[in-house]
Amino acid sequence: MPYADNPFLSRGLAATTLHPLGLEVSHAQGPWIHLSDGTRLFDAISGIGVTNFGHGNEAVKGHLKAQLDRHLHTMVYGEFLQDAQTQASALLRATLPDPLDAVYFLNSGAEAIDAALKLARRVTGRSRLMAVTGSYHGNTMGSLSVSANESRKAAYRPLLPEVEFLEWNDVADAARIDDSVACVLVETVQGDAGVRIPSQDWLQTLRNACSKVGALLILDEIQCGMGRTGKPWAFQHFGIVPDVLCMGKALGGGMAMGGLAASKAHLGLFAHGPSLGHITTFGGHPMACAGAIGALESLEKLDFAHVERQNQLWQDALEGHPAVRTVRRLGAFIAVELEAAEAVQKAVEAGLDRSDGEGVLLFWFLSVPHAFRLAPPLTCSEEEMADGLQLILNVLDHAV
Repeated sequence: MPYADNPFLSRGLAATTLHPLGLEVSHAQGPWIHLSDGTRLFDAISGIGVTNFGHGNEAVKGHLKAQLDRHLHTMVYGEFLQDAQTQASALLRATLPDPLDAVYFLNSGAEAIDAALKLARRVTGRSRLMAVTGSYHGNTMGSLSVSANESRKAAYRPLLPEVEFLEWNDVADAARIDDSVACVLVETVQGDAGVRIPSQDWLQTLRNACSKVGALLILDEIQCGMGRTGKPWAFQHFGIVPDVLCMGKALGGGMAMGGLAASKAHLGLFAHGPSLGHITTFGGHPMACAGAIGALESLEKLDFAHVERQNQLWQDALEGHPAVRTVRRLGAFIAVELEAAEAVQKAVEAGLDRSDGEGVLLFWFLSVPHAFRLAPPLTCSEEEMADGLQLILNVLDHAV
């Protein structure tokens, strides 16, 4: 294996691919990532849905600096009351409907998925788990088990038993949900599958089926939440409320953070039978919660009408380009399909060409090789969005 040529392994760091981008970052501000060679990239993917409120967000930085002067880690989660956790919880719960009146802050979205699966089994006393074709929920053993892409799972089997997959957006297949099912886990809008937007009828059918048999409906909004789809939470487009909501990515404002929201009655079950039913040393870390306070304050102030207008302009321009086959979009969550995977590869590579001093950061989907993702920061000005769009169109003009 060519370890010596890998910029991560050659530095003694783990690698996730043999051919990473390998760019060295100097600093980042707003939608721009500045590299050590003096060039810059328009971040059209928000760090894969993390920097929804821009790099160097002032609210996030302010709360981080203030918390740094107070304290860092003091005790494992669930023993000491910490102001940053309490504030972040209050702000988050203010965005959510009943019965989602309690929050468990964790370290990542994948941990939130694992905790949600445990909670479903604890609440129901059942072991059967249902997910959906096309789904992606993470890379821990639990979250990988309920993800659909077999090419990413085969090397790590055996995974969790008693996992089944419903057909995405298939109302009739929901009839398989019966009283042996602990939960149905769904990305409200599928990310890795290329921004697949479900029908309201299907999601309502899942909600009704789960309610009828006492299974928990778990929505994964790790990527599509925190304003990404044009509302604080994607489920708000579809007129349903989950039993459990999984969060991550943008929740921490750039800090590593995940979480799940559920009812106090459900989350309270982690406290007994057994005690310490789900525990974490660093979950709810005060710095992560400080970042979340800044992110949630930014979410509260977000101009969703502006976000929709600007991303509609992107969609209109992209749909009018001859290299583009189709565009799928909800809010600022966008998939751009080209004719073939080779065209996507050329587009991503061309975006990184900074011979004129700047480029644009595009990125692949894991399961849709003929499409690339777009997820610009939600706080971009009209001028910044116009600049980013022009860079993308230049790539399509000259590379595809």
